[in-house]
Amino acid sequence: MVEKRTVGDSTLEIAPLALGGNVFGWTADEKASFAILDAFVDAGGTMIDTADVYSAWVPGHTGGESERVIGRWLRRDPAKRDKVVIATKVGFMAGLAPDTIAPACDASLERLGIEAIDLYYQHKDDESVPLADSLRAFDALVKAGKIRAIGLSQFTAPRLAEAMDTAAENSLHKPCCLQTWYNMVEREKLEGELRDTALAHGLGIFPFYSLANGFLTGKYRDKDDLDKSPRGLRNVEYLEGRGPRVLDALDAVSAETGQALATVALAWTMAQPGITAALASATSVAQLAELTAAMDLRLTAEQIARLDAASAELEVAGEL
Repeated sequence: MVEKRTVGDSTLEIAPLALGGNVFGWTADEKASFAILDAFVDAGGTMIDTADVYSAWVPGHTGGESERVIGRWLRRDPAKRDKVVIATKVGFMAGLAPDTIAPACDASLERLGIEAIDLYYQHKDDESVPLADSLRAFDALVKAGKIRAIGLSQFTAPRLAEAMDTAAENSLHKPCCLQTWYNMVEREKLEGELRDTALAHGLGIFPFYSLANGFLTGKYRDKDDLDKSPRGLRNVEYLEGRGPRVLDALDAVSAETGQALATVALAWTMAQPGITAALASATSVAQLAELTAAMDLRLTAEQIARLDAASAELEVAGEL
């Protein structure tokens, strides 16, 4: 039985892996996307994470492609709706002016073909809009029954604290979670002030880039490997510093558990303080299997300690 975790102080309960929808309608066509979504639910997965901007960066796309694929999948098998938590986001393209939020929500609802979005994120902080204004617009959507819970994505610690205080001071529905960049080779992006702030406010944390652009799968071990994928060059910085020793530690735990490196890396992430679910995407069912396996992998305290030491920003004194 897959573990369920509550998202902050919301009523949402989910498995500890959230399936990223950025690939749907892009690097995974509709047939592949449907197969991935079916396999994810069959493995005990529950949360599907998308955004209205996915995949506007592709020539000929305008955004909303991922939501449409998910909507068609839900319409093909309506019984799946009760098995999944749908998260989507607004604000990456047009910002968070209050008069843009409600129409964007309605458009997402139509593309997804659902009556309410389970978790609706401010996709990134928009400092040109007072937090009271954007949070009030989200509060109105909760009261209208169009969204169930509110999330924040890509906020700094000070702005996160300000958002939570603003919601409390104005008696608005409070955000229940934070989505942010975090993985074994970039721990400092969350650990410290940002995580402390999130935990102080009772927020669930959803890390994206959990596999560091594929580096933590072991696909890129030297510069000759960077040509294996269009995203390969993004991994060049990981080949230095802690990157090689993280892969060595993952290799060792992989050998001990019989699980893929990606599985081990995600299991480590899921075991970190404050993490509700790790975010990861797949372009095939075979790739997905390595991700969903992490929901059932329980690393030992000793294995986690070894991975912690290998992924620390600086090696332990005496081991330099």
